[in-house]
Amino acid sequence: LNNTLIIFDRFSLENANIVIFAKSGAGKSYTTKLEALRHLMLGTDVIIIDPENEYENLSSAVGGSFFRISLASEHHINPFDIPVIPDDETAADVLKSHIANLAGLIKVMVGTVTPQEDALLDRAISETYAARDISPDRDFTNAEPPLLEDLETVLRGIEGGAELAERLYKFTKGSYAGFTNQKTNIDLKNRFIVFSIRDLEEELRPTAVYIVLNFLWNIIRADRKQRMVIVDEAWWMMKNPDSAQFLFGLVKRARKYGLGVTTVTQDVEDFMLSPYGRPIITNSSLQILLKQAPAMLDLIAKTFNLSDSEKNFLLEVPVGQGIFVAGLQHAPIQVVASYLEDQIVTTKPR
Repeated sequence: LNNTLIIFDRFSLENANIVIFAKSGAGKSYTTKLEALRHLMLGTDVIIIDPENEYENLSSAVGGSFFRISLASEHHINPFDIPVIPDDETAADVLKSHIANLAGLIKVMVGTVTPQEDALLDRAISETYAARDISPDRDFTNAEPPLLEDLETVLRGIEGGAELAERLYKFTKGSYAGFTNQKTNIDLKNRFIVFSIRDLEEELRPTAVYIVLNFLWNIIRADRKQRMVIVDEAWWMMKNPDSAQFLFGLVKRARKYGLGVTTVTQDVEDFMLSPYGRPIITNSSLQILLKQAPAMLDLIAKTFNLSDSEKNFLLEVPVGQGIFVAGLQHAPIQVVASYLEDQIVTTKPR
């Protein structure tokens, strides 16, 4: 057990990508919160996507920032914020990459698009930025970024764009506008940051996570230091191909920028059946498997090449115990917290 924990701390220093799979009540949130706390103590900045307000107490205990993202929230992120240009990248490359990510976000918002609409959307986003003198061949450092409603206006002025504009309306002037059509007003200077999406409707959660991660990615690329991003209930992102692809791209490129990405999920089937689920696992250095539901065990066993005894172990293991996977090596693990750590991360009524 001690050797396993030492290995885990060494990987923490290297900002490894990690996946955590467990059924509800198996201790995955406890494990994740403990991991976040220890990363923070080791000097790594921690950012968490929190679907159920489970990290609010931890954020308060360490003096972190807790942002509630909802339709009526006072905290806003403008998805059209202009990305900062890293020293080793060109403005043209960064802006083009950002436009591609925005196109993926818009497709999550409006649903399935045809190839013609996809091309039209790419053109419309570029024209939306160009209207504010933001283009690859200009210095746009101090330019005022557009809002989502500006894209809707551009779409209505392009032949064939009216239908996309109508589908976007609820995010610009309709019931979702308070969430997606506002200027950014949050500060990310804190070393421990939590974005809570609990108060959002289920259909908006993939959009919210995409917006937050894209916002973070623009900052991470420009200001490189040791960071860890935790995406709890990551299966929300896997429900849509565009958001799943974005999450995979983040995991794949993370280490180059000093970033470790931890994906946590209890819905193993949704995660694994996505074409990007397995690549996310293979791009993660470490996997933590806690107690599993019988229905998902065969899928888990096939993915991680578990033996019959390991399968049985994951069916019967107590809360907080499981299997630690690093490459081809498997080891039983127990999540052990100090008294003070337990008081901070536990959600038990006691």
